[in-house]
Amino acid sequence: MGTDADCADTQHTPPIPPQPPHRPAPSVPPAADEDPRTTVLRPVPADPTVPPPAAPPVQRPTGPMPPTAPPRPATPPPAPPRPRTPPPAAGPQLPPRPAQGPAAPAPAPPAGRPVSFRDTAAFHLAHSEALWNARRDGAHGGAPAAPESAPAAPPAAARPPAPPWPGTALPHQGAGPRPAAPVAPLPATRRSRRRRLVIAACLVLGIGLIGGAAAGSWLTEGSDAPPTPQATFAKGRDVWRNTPVDTLFPRTVDGLGVGPGGADRRWTRIAVAPDSTCAKGLDPALAETLAPVGCARLLRATYVDATRSGVITVGALTAKADAPGMLAMNSRFSTKSLAARATMMPLPYAAEGTPAAHFGNAQRASWTVRILTDIPVVVYAVSGFADGRTVTDPQPAEAAVRPGTTTAPAESGLGHDAKSLADRIEDIFRKQSGISGQNTEEP
Repeated sequence: MGTDADCADTQHTPPIPPQPPHRPAPSVPPAADEDPRTTVLRPVPADPTVPPPAAPPVQRPTGPMPPTAPPRPATPPPAPPRPRTPPPAAGPQLPPRPAQGPAAPAPAPPAGRPVSFRDTAAFHLAHSEALWNARRDGAHGGAPAAPESAPAAPPAAARPPAPPWPGTALPHQGAGPRPAAPVAPLPATRRSRRRRLVIAACLVLGIGLIGGAAAGSWLTEGSDAPPTPQATFAKGRDVWRNTPVDTLFPRTVDGLGVGPGGADRRWTRIAVAPDSTCAKGLDPALAETLAPVGCARLLRATYVDATRSGVITVGALTAKADAPGMLAMNSRFSTKSLAARATMMPLPYAAEGTPAAHFGNAQRASWTVRILTDIPVVVYAVSGFADGRTVTDPQPAEAAVRPGTTTAPAESGLGHDAKSLADRIEDIFRKQSGISGQNTEEP
């Protein structure tokens, strides 16, 4: 026999909730296919071949019953009255829709499928495409196929025709692109007049193009066309007057690979002689030989090499003769070898206070004389030692630059200095006269 102490720790059993009042079942249950409730909310019945799962036993708590809730009313409260719709305005009234006849009996469902399966949402969603296509086919004149669950349609005589489906209006029977209206030909007089105008416009345009091309060629003839030999010869006569002295005799002249053995040479100008006559700047024998071509101006300058051991005087004589006279003088020097004679050596220009101060006639070692035929200019050069030593066997520059020559002018490079500086001054005079390229005269 237990005591109150033994039951002190025992949890009390909660009271049993009240049961809802039992609603009386309807006397005649509605059929599955005639249930007024929506099919979306009603669950799909399961396959009758599968037995339903057994429900677990309900455990009823023991103890006093709680008070029951008041019973719910069996009939719902009446709905509020709807507002009356005003009568339609006066206007065209649609014909009343004829009453539909009795619905045709629905076909029997297939075997193994319950009758209420056609009223489910899945069934209607699966057959919505067929219903939609059937309506469209009926609108265009075809006979739509009614679904299994749809009621039978009334006869065609009792049902009004459905309105046409909106779409693009078909063209009228026999309509097509209209042929273009025939263009009336122009009269012969108008055609001939138009043709004459076109021909005249073409002629004017062609003459204008030809005239413009000729004018452009005439205007650019002096700049683009190469100068004639006569114009070049005349321009060479005024080079000494129109060209700065620093252009004719640059302050520094570089000779790449022109020294003995292909060595590079560099010369610096140390003096420029004032304008003088040919009688004072030339040796008497050379002046007498050049007398047939005349002497308009004589320009001279003296250079020193990079080692300051050799000095070179270069000169340019502007002649008064014409082109045939210069050609005859060049032929005379070439046939008689006048440029290789020691009596034809030019005079040096020994400027005071420069490394060429002791550069006199006895110090001349190598020389060259060029008679140009395309411009009236005679170019020459003479070289010697800067220390004033005397040279007993001078040699022409053309002979001193030959390989294997062992003379003093050849081994010291004085022959290379005279020839290379004469080449540079000759190129400058030709370029200033409008002649491009080197055309060295070899007498």
